[in-house]
Amino acid sequence: MTSSDGTHETASFGYEDIPAEEKVARVGAVFSNVAKKYDVMNDAMSGGMHRLWKDRFVARVKPREGEAILDMAGGTGDIAFRLARAGARVTVSDINQDMLDVGIERAEKRDIQGLTWSCQNAETLDFGDRVFDAYTIAFGIRNVTHIDRALAEAHRVLKFGGRFFCLEFSTTTWPGFAQAYDLYSHHVVPQIGKMIADDADSYRYLIESIRRFPPMPAFAAMLREAGFARVKVEPILGGLVAIHSGWKV
Repeated sequence: MTSSDGTHETASFGYEDIPAEEKVARVGAVFSNVAKKYDVMNDAMSGGMHRLWKDRFVARVKPREGEAILDMAGGTGDIAFRLARAGARVTVSDINQDMLDVGIERAEKRDIQGLTWSCQNAETLDFGDRVFDAYTIAFGIRNVTHIDRALAEAHRVLKFGGRFFCLEFSTTTWPGFAQAYDLYSHHVVPQIGKMIADDADSYRYLIESIRRFPPMPAFAAMLREAGFARVKVEPILGGLVAIHSGWKV
């Protein structure tokens, strides 16, 4: 792909800059590799805290019975299962069918009904305009090639009065903790990935992708540029993780 000034467009893949058109396939390979061990690895890497973060996230969404929610990058179903408990009609979408297959299997084992599963690219959704009451995305936006396009699509498919919620790793501002986490994530997490999933490289990418993600004020500005109003940021652990939200009005 060539940009308007004649240069070839690049995208970040961890610390590496690659041709933008290659990112979808390379990110897809990462998640196909880790799909079977994804939730086990989340527990190992976060000490189980990701479960508390997701509970807090869904509490902020305030899902209601009968409303339509699109859970983008929802793969293994962690967020969708929580939303469905409130009686919401949840469409679980992910660009990676391997991740969706894990989620479908988990839903069957837990006898969770009422979910729709749809393989979708966040940048080019197949859904019509103003279809959903809420759009959620947890730990997925940083893997999108063009984040601005994904946000524009989120805005498009939301009804007027619809709400957007994103849970994502960010940059902690706590002195000392930031340095400790940096050492842990770069040196320990890939080794955990090697031991549990026999895949250090995929988890090295996942950590590097966090470092390349825009800091909280910059991502909030992207939400406003996409048309969202009443944008809020809720940092967790000083911003190690953050909940961003906005409304379509």
